[in-house]
Amino acid sequence: MRIGELAAAAGTTPKALRFYEQLGLLPPADRTPSGYRDYPSVAVARIDFVHRGQAAGLTLAQIRQILDIRDDGAAPCEHVRDLLDERLAEIEQQIARLTALHDTIAELRHDAAQPDPDTCSPEQVCRYL
Repeated sequence: MRIGELAAAAGTTPKALRFYEQLGLLPPADRTPSGYRDYPSVAVARIDFVHRGQAAGLTLAQIRQILDIRDDGAAPCEHVRDLLDERLAEIEQQIARLTALHDTIAELRHDAAQPDPDTCSPEQVCRYL
């Protein structure tokens, strides 16, 4: 299938496909006699995998590692598990930071519930921050 057909089938753009090919996420396509890219139908599943990896928060480099393992004939399951463990740890750290930020902002907002501009000294921009 040509690049536009693959893009439509995979829910992406021809530009993204060229980018994926450049990064090695998508093997170089065969070319028609007129020079058009000619992708096999299995390319749709590969692009779908790339999109699922991105949705899980994996980087394109990490996704490429997984694809390289598979392309070498091995199952990448353990590698994927390790990447997902790392991603979960990152998310848990982000949640902890966001929870702390939430608590800080909630406290500041509580302090500012009844603003009294007369209590701010001229040296302060705002006493609530």
